[in-house]
Amino acid sequence: MAGEIANEEKKSETLKILSKTNVKPKKPIGRKECQLVTFDLPYLAFYYNQKLLIYKGGEKTFDEIVEKLKDGLVIALEEFYQLAGKLDKDEDGVFKVVYDDDMPGVEVVAAAAEDVQVADLTAEEGTSKFKELLPYNGVLNLEGMQRPLLAVQLTKLKDGLSMGCAFNHAILDGTSTWHFMSSWAAICSGATSVPVPPFLERTKARNTRVKLDLSQPSDAPEHANGDAAAAAAPPLREKVFKFTESAIDQIKSKVNAGNTGPDSKPFSTFQSLSAHVWSAVTRARELAPQDYTVFTVFADCRKRVDPAMPESYFGNLIQAIFTVTGAGLIQGNPVEFGAGLIREAIESHNAEVIKKRNEEWESKPIIFQFKDAGVNCVAVGSSPRFKVYEVDFGWGSPESVRSGLNNRFDGMVYLYPGKSGGRSIDVEISLEGKAMERLEKDKEFLMEV
Repeated sequence: MAGEIANEEKKSETLKILSKTNVKPKKPIGRKECQLVTFDLPYLAFYYNQKLLIYKGGEKTFDEIVEKLKDGLVIALEEFYQLAGKLDKDEDGVFKVVYDDDMPGVEVVAAAAEDVQVADLTAEEGTSKFKELLPYNGVLNLEGMQRPLLAVQLTKLKDGLSMGCAFNHAILDGTSTWHFMSSWAAICSGATSVPVPPFLERTKARNTRVKLDLSQPSDAPEHANGDAAAAAAPPLREKVFKFTESAIDQIKSKVNAGNTGPDSKPFSTFQSLSAHVWSAVTRARELAPQDYTVFTVFADCRKRVDPAMPESYFGNLIQAIFTVTGAGLIQGNPVEFGAGLIREAIESHNAEVIKKRNEEWESKPIIFQFKDAGVNCVAVGSSPRFKVYEVDFGWGSPESVRSGLNNRFDGMVYLYPGKSGGRSIDVEISLEGKAMERLEKDKEFLMEV
């Protein structure tokens, strides 16, 4: 890894690596093993899940902040020790996450990019400038057999600092990610222990042992076609569309205006906004009426499984929910048509459906690429319910929270709460360039009509 950091340093004239250390739990824990379950395994061929938190200020006390964060991490990892471990396989070829006291732990890099300002990073367009601020670009989760499962890069900026995190998606989802981040922040802000310890018994949600013939990154489907497929893919643009509380209320009101009938219940904010985005992206792509389009949402199943799991369940407890229809039907019907499809797909995804999906996958495991979300898809990840702007390590809330470069494809959407609070929502979209150009001029989408 030291060689890789040196190479990164050569590639960037603006970034200087100051130090690299490893952090692990303060107290001895011994050897702990936990089998990865059916909810975890599909993500082995995804990339590390990257989050970038950008903070104003702190550059003058950067060295102290780095030490404070490492001190807090030492305590947080006593409960979240799986993040300090490695992936492994047992004698039957079943994947597990293992922690032992002699493992190196979490990788923490301190760096400086003192020509970069916070304002350069909080612009709504693009992600390429994030690359040098994030660890593990282009690293598959499967590489967690050799690498740490969490890497953190703390970078001193001209007028602030950034915290780039790369989490191994095979061992945790978004809910667990932000549970850990808020716990780490709470300790750095004065808590003496993790306020809500993680529930680490992931086999309580599913306990089928599934053997997978994966051992190295070249076994993953991402590498099956070499670089040819990647070279043929059209370049993407990424943009954050910030919807104010007022705009969100207008979108919800518009979608529900045609939702009449004695038995009809209101569409939720998520269903309304998702239908609004699906409709607009379908317009922007200029799909033919007979073209299919898929809406995909990665839904939290903690309360859907039987028995239900606690909110503190640590691992992946999400499933992709798909709904497909013709582009002509999305375009030719009012927006509540799409909202109805989304609601039906989400509400019907109950414990019985989840169990059946797991049984089907276990009988014939398929490791998908991260971008296998369906044709002409709009795939929604993250959630405005995640309190990302409350992640305060003691020097204030972030100016911006963004997803990294990994796991992006045409139609990937990340939802975050807006910085302004209330019901505001930031919609981060990756689209093919020409479609994005049309989307950013779509007044109906932008709520400028």
